[in-house]
Amino acid sequence: TLAGKSKGFTFVEVIMYMGHLAFVLLILTQMLSSILDVRLESEAASSVHQDGRFILAKLTRDINRAENIMLPATPSAQTNTLQLTIDSILNTYSLLNNNLIITTNLGSDNLNSYETAVSNLSFKRLGNIGGKNTITVSFTLTSATEREKGPDVKTFQTTVGIR
Repeated sequence: TLAGKSKGFTFVEVIMYMGHLAFVLLILTQMLSSILDVRLESEAASSVHQDGRFILAKLTRDINRAENIMLPATPSAQTNTLQLTIDSILNTYSLLNNNLIITTNLGSDNLNSYETAVSNLSFKRLGNIGGKNTITVSFTLTSATEREKGPDVKTFQTTVGIR
């Protein structure tokens, strides 16, 4: 038997273990914080690129299929609204509350997701009177996901003509 010795930890040992535990928790917290930052960066960039590609593809397809471009009406004209006639149906593309909206006789739909905001929307008609109808499309997408460096912002631009 051990006379006079108690079974337990000394105060110094408890303080040392608590110090080690605090150090390990600090490292784990920093790792988790870094992982979350990378996730936010990825989400912001992904939403902007995905919405940008979708909008460009939709506008390219619709302009290619258009029978007529109503707005912008004349060569060199620039507007923030595009009006096309596709299969004898008027399609209007415009900006409403930072959303790119397509409106037809069936109603309205957003072309961007809730994860992005559209700004600086511009449609410019190119070409000569009587020539091929061509439109330059330009817009800026901003991610709704807030990163440490701020939102992800990217400007998209393309030129598309009626086939």
